[in-house]
Amino acid sequence: MTRPRPIRRAAAVALTFGLALTVSPALPASAHTGWVAGTQNLGPNVTVFDPSTPVAEIQATLDATYAKQVDNEMGTARYAYLFKPGTYGTAEQPLQIKVGYYTEISGLGAKPGDVVINGKVEAYNRCLSSDPANPNCIALVNFWRTLSNLTVNINGAGQDGCRQTANFWAVSQAVSLRRTQFNGGTLSLMDYCTAGPQYASGGFIADSKLPATTNGSQQQWLTRNSEVASWSNAVWNQVFSGVTGAPDDAAFPDPPYTTLDKTPVSREKPFLFVDAKGKYQVRVPAAKRNTAGSSWDDTSGRTLPLSDFYVAKPGDSVQKINLALAVGKHLLLTPGVYDIARSIEVRRPNTVVLGLGHATLTAVNGSIPLDVAGVPGVVVAGVTIDAGLKESPVLLRVGKKHGLQFSSAANPTTLNDVYFRVGGPHIGKADIALEVNSDNVLIDHTWVWRGDHGVEGFTNGVNGDTDRWRTNTGRYGAVINGDDVTATGLFVEHFQKYNTVWNGERGTTVLYQNELPYDPPTQADWMNGSVEGYAGYKVGNKVKKHQLYGGGVYVFNQNNPSIHTENGFEVPQTPGVKLHHIMTVNLSAGTIDHVVNGVGEAADMTKVGQPVFVTDYPAVP
Repeated sequence: MTRPRPIRRAAAVALTFGLALTVSPALPASAHTGWVAGTQNLGPNVTVFDPSTPVAEIQATLDATYAKQVDNEMGTARYAYLFKPGTYGTAEQPLQIKVGYYTEISGLGAKPGDVVINGKVEAYNRCLSSDPANPNCIALVNFWRTLSNLTVNINGAGQDGCRQTANFWAVSQAVSLRRTQFNGGTLSLMDYCTAGPQYASGGFIADSKLPATTNGSQQQWLTRNSEVASWSNAVWNQVFSGVTGAPDDAAFPDPPYTTLDKTPVSREKPFLFVDAKGKYQVRVPAAKRNTAGSSWDDTSGRTLPLSDFYVAKPGDSVQKINLALAVGKHLLLTPGVYDIARSIEVRRPNTVVLGLGHATLTAVNGSIPLDVAGVPGVVVAGVTIDAGLKESPVLLRVGKKHGLQFSSAANPTTLNDVYFRVGGPHIGKADIALEVNSDNVLIDHTWVWRGDHGVEGFTNGVNGDTDRWRTNTGRYGAVINGDDVTATGLFVEHFQKYNTVWNGERGTTVLYQNELPYDPPTQADWMNGSVEGYAGYKVGNKVKKHQLYGGGVYVFNQNNPSIHTENGFEVPQTPGVKLHHIMTVNLSAGTIDHVVNGVGEAADMTKVGQPVFVTDYPAVP
């Protein structure tokens, strides 16, 4: 497959925005909405299927939700569809699921093989133009969806010839695929069956067993602790960590693979399941070091009954949530949008905060929506956090700066699939999105996003992105002050100063993706003192040890293509700070003068879409 032409998300997307949708689709009588085991209410936007539900009814339910969610990028509707152990679909009548925005498809088995889908679970390009000559079919904004804990026997019966043999998962940021196995076909991370341009900008897979996989147009991707039969094609930055069957990276940068034999620190995401007695439990895997392959047979970790959780619904008071947390309950956030005017406070070690269906916490009156104490073992998973109209100092804080810290290398506080938005569905304001002050924290897949597009662009005056620079404000994306922090899949975009600042010692990042802000109006608006611009990844000047594997910083100065950024990466010049396989890319506007610390050629208009690579910094003798 040929390498795609360079892209730019804002220019390629002919944005269309639907109204927020809050009405649940009609459900068949044999599906259970919200109620678990007849006693626990998970809210109106959780649907539990069992194998006795007719395939046609399941298909109709999921098709109805997809029709509502396929274009509902900035809406408020949230859905989780959970499948009890068993088999769904047949060779003659496959279950073919399409996954839209804010939709979770998950199995309720203890292992992925307990739930089998004969059919497909897919995401396709969105065709954003009504012009048949230029339909603008892309996956660049296929965000916010989840697939986990099941097996898919690929069956394309009834689909057109192009789609029959592959399961398409054409997605971009804030999309996770975990604990999933595909059999009987191939997996394609791009949708090559539409008219094009077919661009994609993802993504993340963990703890899965994959068939022959086509990367296609995906600009960057992290596959972690999985098994893959084969992997074809690469664009700019494909990283494999602890993956059996991963391609060798000796020929970097052609192709641009980065391969780690083992993942330095990992903890798989907690998941809801039904035990042999029909009881609902939450499995919380243990943290591991230096691992490879899937964890399906790993029995370490904890199993918590659902009765140990406070099951929250939108509209519940934060006071009530905090009281439950204070007396030792864990927290399950059912799908929906929660207005948070004071912090949800997680103070007890080993507390689990698990969101279903992209549950979203929105800051109100400048609050910090989620505040985690500097204690060991807290796990926050499956939660999206939005900035509000009044500036928040931070959206998620882990440990107080200069406060007491009680961390554990063996039991790190962990963030799995935690996403941040400053703007998008509405104007947002935050000084910092994610601030980690505790030591021994694991960030396992996050997208920290200051919106480069959104509904606010249509309510913000006549100047579009220039207005956004002044009103949709986010200074720093991720600020890491703690020591021994590890990030596996760190995606941070469009912040107005440093996108990532890493001040802690002995930090490790495995795959970093960044787009600098599109919208500085002038060079004067994009100055760091006397330096032109802010690096996309900054390691603090006092840091002695730090490692980064596979990092990309991209530039698209849409408002003013004459703007320069001096360096994509900025790090102290010391032997203990090591960057491996890094690059800058020009997406067709602006210039990054150097890759890192004055090293590397300019990513300018003579190299549009062509990465400028530095294999190692400092250079290996």
